[in-house]
Amino acid sequence: MLPIAITQGDPAGIGPEIVAKAFRDAPEVLRGCFAVGELATLRRAAACIAGPGQPGQPELPVALLDAARDAAQVPPRCLPVLALPGLPGPPPWGQVTAGAGRAAADCVLWAARAALRGEVAALVTAPLHKEALAAAGVDYPGHTELLQAEAARHAGVALADMPVRMMLASDELRTVLVSIHVSLRDAIAAVTPANVLQTLRIAHAALARSLGRAPRIAVAGLNPHAGEGGLFGREEIEVIAPAVAQARAEGVDAHGPYAPDTVFMRARHAPGHPGEFDAVVAMYHDQGLIPVKYLGVDKGVNVTLGLPLVRTSPDHGTAFDIAGQGVADASSLIEAVRMARRLVAG
Repeated sequence: MLPIAITQGDPAGIGPEIVAKAFRDAPEVLRGCFAVGELATLRRAAACIAGPGQPGQPELPVALLDAARDAAQVPPRCLPVLALPGLPGPPPWGQVTAGAGRAAADCVLWAARAALRGEVAALVTAPLHKEALAAAGVDYPGHTELLQAEAARHAGVALADMPVRMMLASDELRTVLVSIHVSLRDAIAAVTPANVLQTLRIAHAALARSLGRAPRIAVAGLNPHAGEGGLFGREEIEVIAPAVAQARAEGVDAHGPYAPDTVFMRARHAPGHPGEFDAVVAMYHDQGLIPVKYLGVDKGVNVTLGLPLVRTSPDHGTAFDIAGQGVADASSLIEAVRMARRLVAG
């Protein structure tokens, strides 16, 4: 199997240390993976997880790789690093800087291009900071949009011809978003028949590959009580329901729109309570992400659907307030690696 590239994330945040902690604490999961980043930054991360605040934790050796394929030769509980040239050294912890934003973006671009060339099996991205990205002059607000643009460029197609969607997934719940990193006002405007239908098509295709069967998809309404028959808004009647009907005519097992305040509970897979649906299509970012994150940030994984590569990520941010203390939880990153392996195998 080809190696999996794990980007360092924003070097001022917890990304590098959760990457280091994952290699230390889950060697069986991280076998054949490697970190993409700046050597001194990742060495600092390895040191901080074995520092004064981490009694009894052994030092984590760092191995400098010449090429991605060398990751398979690195022993367990060692941090393999493919150091990119030209990245700045470690910035101060917890500070937004253009240099950190640029370094984070450069790591993502390197890993995406390697995946598109078939040199790595997948990429797992540690958190970046959107304000730092903007300070660096990066035109895209987050990983999803950056990867979409790079994939479109590689394929030689317009951005509109490389539609992608964000899915946040855990063992209990999956949600797929119609819109991602836009204002709430713009997110409401993005609820169009075309966008809802495209989301259903992308979610159906991606989940059918990973599940090995047609997924059962619920669709959340936009308004309270899914509009209550038009009393609280007509988007469900005029926009969402027609998109669901068209998707069903195409063979997608889609249902709804349902009241947003109950549909996620209906879809949740809990012990002794199998969910009614494999995923919920949510109309905007917070509507879909809050339920998954409430069930446990350590369990959720961000998956980009629609790309010609596998990309996963933990479902949390850079946590500047605790960066450098060695206390950040690597569980979600480890789950992201597990998810990437499943998607590659599927």
